[in-house]
This record gives sequence, C-alpha cells and structure tokens, in this order.
Amino acid sequence: MSEMLDRRRFLGRSAATGAVASLGFGHFLHAQDAPSRRVVVGVMGLSRGRALALSFARVPGVQVRYVCDPDETRAANCAQQLVAADHPAPQAIGDLRRMLDDDQLDALVCAAPNHWHAPATIMACAAGKHVYCEKPGSHNPYEGELVAEAAEKHGRAVQIGTQRRSGPGTVQAMQKLHDGVIGRVYLVRAWYNNARGSIGIGKPAEVPSHLDYDLWQGPAPRRPYIDNRIPYNWHWFWHWGNGELGNNGVHTLDLCRWGLGVDFPIRVVSSGGRYRWEDDQETPDTHTVAFEFEGRRKITWDGLSCHRRRKGFVTFYGEGGSLALESNGTHTVFDEREREVETTTSSSLGDMEHIVDFIQAIRNDNPLQLNAQAASGHRSALMCHLGNIAHRTGRTVNCDPTNGHILDDPDAMQMWRREYEEGWEPKV
Repeated sequence: MSEMLDRRRFLGRSAATGAVASLGFGHFLHAQDAPSRRVVVGVMGLSRGRALALSFARVPGVQVRYVCDPDETRAANCAQQLVAADHPAPQAIGDLRRMLDDDQLDALVCAAPNHWHAPATIMACAAGKHVYCEKPGSHNPYEGELVAEAAEKHGRAVQIGTQRRSGPGTVQAMQKLHDGVIGRVYLVRAWYNNARGSIGIGKPAEVPSHLDYDLWQGPAPRRPYIDNRIPYNWHWFWHWGNGELGNNGVHTLDLCRWGLGVDFPIRVVSSGGRYRWEDDQETPDTHTVAFEFEGRRKITWDGLSCHRRRKGFVTFYGEGGSLALESNGTHTVFDEREREVETTTSSSLGDMEHIVDFIQAIRNDNPLQLNAQAASGHRSALMCHLGNIAHRTGRTVNCDPTNGHILDDPDAMQMWRREYEEGWEPKV
C-alpha cells in the first residue's frame, strides 16, 4: 500500500484517537485490567524520556517497568518522578541490554542521543520488542534503511516520534490539503528559530562519577570526554548529532513531505554555517536548505538557531491559495489573493495521541496501523541527512527519486553511513 493511501486511511483514525485521548482514556480499551491487554515498557534516555515515561505511565494498562540512562542521577530522578505521580516504581538501570533481556517487556521507548536511535531500535526489534523512537529515527541514511528493514523483518511496531502525525489539528489540515482546498500544492516553506547561546570552547576533563561514558557512547567510535558536549551539546557535533536540521527541522520537514505528497527528492541544495558564535559547534546555526521533487514540487527549510524572529512554522502554496500551519495544528486557509478563507484552532501537538496510537498498534498486533511508521520516518529523516550532506560537501546533491540514494558523487555517498565502535554495528 502506498504511503499516500496509508495517509488517507490514517487520517480518520488519527482524529478518532485524538478524541479518545481528550476523554482522559475513559473509552480507551475494554477489560483494560486483563493481562493480555497490559503493555510493559522501558524508557531509554531520560532528558526527553522523562516526559515520555510520565506520559506512557498515564495510559491505562501500561506499566513503565524500566527507566534507563548511563547517567545514574537521571535514572534515579526519573524513577522518583514516576513514584511522586502515583505510578509504580520502575527499575532505574544504565544498560539498555538489561531490559531487552526481560521476556515480559513489550516495548522500548528510545529518547537517547541520535547516535543511539537506530542501533537501539534494531536491537529491540531483534529481541522481539516494539519501539517508540524519538526523531530523527537514525543518525545517518544507512541506519534509517536498516530500521525500516528490521521493523518489517521482525514484524514489530516502530513508531517515530514525529508526534504531529497524530495531532488532531494537523490531521485536519492535511486532509484539507489532500482534498484540494488550495488546489495543486507545488511549494512548501518551513521555519525553525531559537535563541541558543554559545557552547564555548571545551576542554578535556574527568568523566563525572555518575556517568558511564562508555555506555553513553555506545555504537559511536570512542572519543575523549570533553566538558561541553554532554548532556545536550552533542547535537552540534557530527559524531553524535545532526544539527538543528535533524534536531528540530525533521518535525517541519515531515509535515512538508506529508502535505506535498512526496517521498524522495531529486535535488538538494544547502547554504549556511556557524555565523553567530565562534566556538566548538560544528553544525550550522544559520541554515537554508532547498529540496526539489519530481512533478515540479519544492520544499525549503530555513533554520536560525540564534535568533527568535521568524515568518511562520509551515506554509503550503498551491494554485488556488495557501495554507499556513502552526506548531499546535492551528491552520488558516487563504485564497489566491491572500484573503483569509477560514481558520481552524487547535491546542494539541499530538504527543499523547501519538503514544495512544502506538499502544493500540501493539494491542491490535498491527504494526501497519501506526501514524508514523519506520519507513515513513526514514524518508523524513533522510531529508535532514541529505541537507547536511549537501552542507558538508558544499555542493548540490542529486538523488535517485526511488530511494533517495546520492547519484554520481562517491564522496557524498561516503556520508551515507558511519563507522561503529567494534561490536556495536547494527545488524538486522
């Protein structure tokens, strides 16, 4: 089944899922206390993962059995937060493999740094676990292909954390676009802005006693500990992260691709650099990327990490008008003269609805019902990877429209995958 057909089938179900969630799960499931309906999860990576652990614990019939982080203080604090919120105490652990060995564990929730996303997902699928993996679903294109392959091979539900795929307002906006509210859509523009400060110049330091740095590095080849990388600034180093494009750009690019109805680009052009600060950051803070697709269609992304002024979130341009979509799903339709036709308000990004969608897929034993399947998540993350490859090579990247592979540029194609620490290379 094509992704476009999948989208149309999922649109109605996503809206219903949102309504279920808004009712406080009162009608979420029948016989929710039956053992066959219980879902046991473990959460890995306890920055974003703390919020995910609390959200999963709120779903009737879901037990958070493990909270996992190589920083033992984070693991202990998350366990305490769950207890304080009147949930059963989970086990606080440091090594992912401990919970994957538990036969009663149904699902891994992976919110670890990007270099862990695909290897942990693939390990979990091979161990018979379902996976909710935060965005981007991979650190590089090769891994994204492996994740999709692992989900299919092992028959596991793998939901990528692009939660707006389940946001009621966003779902409505996409339905309108696909029904032709602004005619043929040919251009989408997306923006991301923040006001991040300098990360400074790091220096070698002793690893903090509460951090298992070897486990934190996991699949990535070993690097000395530098004092300005952890816990967050790893995002800005190619060895572990994907810059702002892979950090936040993936959310808007996923929406762009969904609304435009495209899969793989034919051409990617990048411009930008580290313009605001002079420090250790390797990835751009000022970045513009353009993606061209077959059928005379285009997406642009404009990221400013160090300036809050922005033009919008995502805007779709069609032959009969435009549709401006906000982060929370609120959207406005304009005619071709830029006169407002209608505004639909929304207040949900889709976080809870996305989690419910994942749990329902597990209970229904139907990985194909997910709103953000592994294959779809790979296509959206691939746009970020291609944009970064275009930036790092300093030239246009031409792609095969059937799979996104880079054409006639061996140097650029070298960035399709990475090297791994011995014994950690992902295997489907």
